[in-house]
Amino acid sequence: MAATSPTWVFGYGSLIWNPGFAYDARVVGFVRDHRRVFYQGNPSYPPAPVPRNRRPLRARPQFFSVSFGRRTGSTDHRGTPQFPGRTVTLEHQPGATCWGIAYKIREEDKQTALEYLEVREKQYDEKIHLDLYTDSSPKVPAVENVTVYLATTNKESNKNYLGPAPLEEMARQIYLAEGPSGPNKEYVFKLEDALNKLGVVDPHVQELANAVREYSDAKLSK
Repeated sequence: MAATSPTWVFGYGSLIWNPGFAYDARVVGFVRDHRRVFYQGNPSYPPAPVPRNRRPLRARPQFFSVSFGRRTGSTDHRGTPQFPGRTVTLEHQPGATCWGIAYKIREEDKQTALEYLEVREKQYDEKIHLDLYTDSSPKVPAVENVTVYLATTNKESNKNYLGPAPLEEMARQIYLAEGPSGPNKEYVFKLEDALNKLGVVDPHVQELANAVREYSDAKLSK
């Protein structure tokens, strides 16, 4: 029987500082021809009410009870329908690079980890596979076919896509947004800090984090 190829998942947002699943190894590296952008909307939707004539289901772990892509409440959300937060996705851009962390998942942990990710990343409507490069292996992939969750611009499959906006407008949206996981600005600052700890400077993240601080300072000074 042929050996099963290991499963790798690339984290470029909150998975960097909070993977939330068991992994066997991790590799800091980058994917090519993609850049990290705060273009994905991140509202929180309340769970659907249970009909009166229907008995509620027994409580189960969340990742067994919510399907991928369904618009429901989630502990990963950083906004509301009125004030949607912004989280990162990847945008194709030839020549660009995006740094993050790739996690290797053991076969015995694969089902649990992927079911967890299908819920946590349910706002992201596409999975692709990219090669991961590192400082020590910038031309030859250190890991091939890493799974990457991303949000597309397709409004049919991704109703929460926000897309680009002026820096000041994105900073305002992020400052106002807060969901079950906390303030949207906390997400931005945690990502900035996580990248700094990896020795990575991402201009888009840095500029947006600074813009959020400036907006916050301006509000507090009034």
